Amino acid sequence: MSRTQGTSGKGKPSGRGQQNGNGKNANRGGSVSKSKSFARGNAPVKNVNPPSKKTSNPDEIRLNKYVANSGMCSRREADVHIATGLVTVNGKVITEMGYKVKLEDEVRYDGARINPEKKAYVLLNKPKGFATTTSEGKGRTVMDLVANATTSRIKPIGRLGRNSKGLLLFTNDDVIAAKFTNSKNGVPRLFHIELDKNLKLEDLKTIQAGFKIEGKLIAVEEISYIDGASKNEIGLKIKNTGNTLIRTIFDYFKYEIVNLDCVAIGPLTKKDIPRGHWKHLTEQELNNLKML
Repeated sequence: MSRTQGTSGKGKPSGRGQQNGNGKNANRGGSVSKSKSFARGNAPVKNVNPPSKKTSNPDEIRLNKYVANSGMCSRREADVHIATGLVTVNGKVITEMGYKVKLEDEVRYDGARINPEKKAYVLLNKPKGFATTTSEGKGRTVMDLVANATTSRIKPIGRLGRNSKGLLLFTNDDVIAAKFTNSKNGVPRLFHIELDKNLKLEDLKTIQAGFKIEGKLIAVEEISYIDGASKNEIGLKIKNTGNTLIRTIFDYFKYEIVNLDCVAIGPLTKKDIPRGHWKHLTEQELNNLKML
């Protein structure tokens, strides 16, 4: 006996042979297209992984902000200067708006190098045992001593040997740094030097007059004995930024340096700076340094 299908039976109507509202069969073979179904499995696929937003590089800064932060002008004015080709990055003229640079890039405005960081001037009274270098892996360095002085990326001007002590100036101001490396002017530094034996008067006079080593003239600003001290303690003033010159001089005359202490840099002294400590230059001290 065939089983009849109806709405009163346990099973659900199959739907076969049913007519749509127009009286036409809506079976598979019919000409009527299927209507869209929003049942589970047929719902439109959602994009569960939308494209992520491009994250900005914290080490980069917009060029107009870089120029404005340097104190040259406002950001709006910087846009104008960039558009007119007055700004270069690593030697290349940049006119693109929104261009980004890194802090270590060389950015120049109208030919002069600029820096977006706040200018900092830190004077350290260096103790023995610290190397004058910004390189890592060199043991204890002077950068460890001034690590908390400023967030600006300062560097030492000149050098003091690991076993030397005294004043060392740090800055990120290229104009001030150039004063020290200027071959014509420079900035005088005064050293208190202790030798392993008394300095002969004739040697002192020869050093003061200037002499040649392998054809190269060796000259100092001043040299003298220290008042009230023995003849193995002397004061020496030079404009050279390193202390290699000092060792070259006394090696030539067969003296060994026992202690070397930089006691003054131009108008800057160690007053109120204990050994191993630092201070920021006052406005007056900075102005005095700029006037050299």
